[in-house]
Amino acid sequence: MSGAGRVEGGGPFRADQVRPGDRYELDDGHAVYCAPAGGDNARANLVGASVLETDPAVEEAGVDAGYSSHPRNLRARDVAVGNVPDAPGWIEGVPPLAVEYAGVGKNEPELQRKILNLLNGGTQFVWVVRLLGERRVEVHAPHQPFRIFKPGSVLTAPGILANPVPVEAMFDRTAAHEATLRNLLQRRGYEGLEDVVRQGQEEGRRQGQEEGRRKGEDHGRAEVSRAILLDLLTMRFGEVGDDQRGAIARAPEGDVRGWIRRVVDARTIADVFGPPPG
Repeated sequence: MSGAGRVEGGGPFRADQVRPGDRYELDDGHAVYCAPAGGDNARANLVGASVLETDPAVEEAGVDAGYSSHPRNLRARDVAVGNVPDAPGWIEGVPPLAVEYAGVGKNEPELQRKILNLLNGGTQFVWVVRLLGERRVEVHAPHQPFRIFKPGSVLTAPGILANPVPVEAMFDRTAAHEATLRNLLQRRGYEGLEDVVRQGQEEGRRQGQEEGRRKGEDHGRAEVSRAILLDLLTMRFGEVGDDQRGAIARAPEGDVRGWIRRVVDARTIADVFGPPPG
């Protein structure tokens, strides 16, 4: 979210006077206009949110959620992890982890006020993703100087996230998809695709006593991959149709693993099974 600055003398307003969709936040009753996000913010916001929302330890997360810790304060968080109830209206309090994206047009004084407001309200970590110049992430925590993390390093949020997050995954689509796929597999009890293959081989060895070792391993690995794909499709899109289930049952194991990788990037379930892009 990009702020145009605090409107001095523009109060006193209350949070209940701001409707969902209005482009205003409130700072001590003062109206702060927030312009729409630019392309860099919008893309990075989406990929970063997908990584955090799928972390195995996360039960609640949201994008652009509005928080009102006081009747005259209302602030939206680019990404919030924790304290995002599935209920209408502004959310009371603050999220344990908040992410702010800072690109072109970001009002720095307003950003610093938001960070201070979050930390004073009980937020444990504020990640500021800098999109101008060398991309990096600033980590703010209560009573500590902020730290800068550059590409090649990882971000952690003990007690909030189960997995470390590569800095690149907060703004780079490819890195975000890799981290998101890892998270989705872990939610189903697998450490990664390699673990899928290993468990499939173990299952295949058990069946191999009757079918022949090599044939059994191939069959077991394929069956595990099919089960994981169905789990991921259900998690992302809900009901899986009979046509898709039939295609999965008939497909060779290599195709199934390819479809697993495409689940994260697909907008619809049909995109998973469509021709490869390009």
